[in-house]
Amino acid sequence: MKRKFKNHFRKIANTISTWAGSAGVFLGAVLIVLVWASTGPIFEFSDTWQLIINTGTTIITFLMVFLIQNTQNRDTKAIQLKLDELIYSTKTARDTFVGLEELTDEELAELDNEFKKLSQDPTTAKALAKLHRKIEAEHAKRLTLRSQAGKVVGTLLRPIAAVTTNSSVKHKHPIQ
Repeated sequence: MKRKFKNHFRKIANTISTWAGSAGVFLGAVLIVLVWASTGPIFEFSDTWQLIINTGTTIITFLMVFLIQNTQNRDTKAIQLKLDELIYSTKTARDTFVGLEELTDEELAELDNEFKKLSQDPTTAKALAKLHRKIEAEHAKRLTLRSQAGKVVGTLLRPIAAVTTNSSVKHKHPIQ
């Protein structure tokens, strides 16, 4: 029963979070505020008129906090699992980095300082620059190959396109 409720809540939270984050809902909210503001003179900017918008926005905000937090918790966990998988699959990565989210703020600050020192190390900087050059070279190589492949395919398809065009001209088929 509890698991079924959690699964149902997850689906509802995802749907509402996606819907609430859309441009249409934002524009609808702006429209509601504009309509409410334009009715101010009609209701003489009374306390009741103000209470309507205050109550509505408070209730919506209260409920959305829980839905957004639920969605964010799940997204964070999914990202964490993906990063853990990358760490496990990378030979040079430190397995001790799996589960960093369980560390204290002080321990995380210590690791952050370690990475800052690594990035300032000239040896590390050279290695990173070399890696970036390799990545850029590989990217350029792939772009060249893609361009060449496009030309080859175009050259190969040209005779087929010509035959197809000539064939359809000779045998005009009625459109059905």
